[in-house]
Amino acid sequence: MLAPSDGFNDIARAIQLALAPVFLLTGIAGLLSVMAGRLARIFDRSSALIENRRALLLSVHTSLDREQDSLERRRRYTSLAITSSTIAALLVCLDIAVIFLELMFDTPMKWPIGILFIAAVLFLIVGLASFLREVHLAMKTTHIGLAPPPS
Repeated sequence: MLAPSDGFNDIARAIQLALAPVFLLTGIAGLLSVMAGRLARIFDRSSALIENRRALLLSVHTSLDREQDSLERRRRYTSLAITSSTIAALLVCLDIAVIFLELMFDTPMKWPIGILFIAAVLFLIVGLASFLREVHLAMKTTHIGLAPPPS
């Protein structure tokens, strides 16, 4: 049996090195799905408030204005979370590409690979922190039950 060529071993090594970022990419994709679902619910609730505003008395409008302001803050945090997480995913994809370029051109690229990975993790941290802030804001401003919310 013939021994595998060095080129084959290099490609196998590059694929092994790219697996960890691919798993990170899969996790980010799952987070983006959850974040997009939350953003859709925020838009749905905002639309419902706008429709209800037309049918309600003027005295109720101040309560609706507060909720609309809260939804706008939540929308901004969710949008920031989605944007940051998407940038993180793009940086991970670039990182994978650079890993393969390093192999193809037989040029050491540890600095670009490291910088791209660190940047991806930093953007992911921003995305997760924004998502966490939105969740906390939602918990603070959403009331379940028949009792009116405290003023």
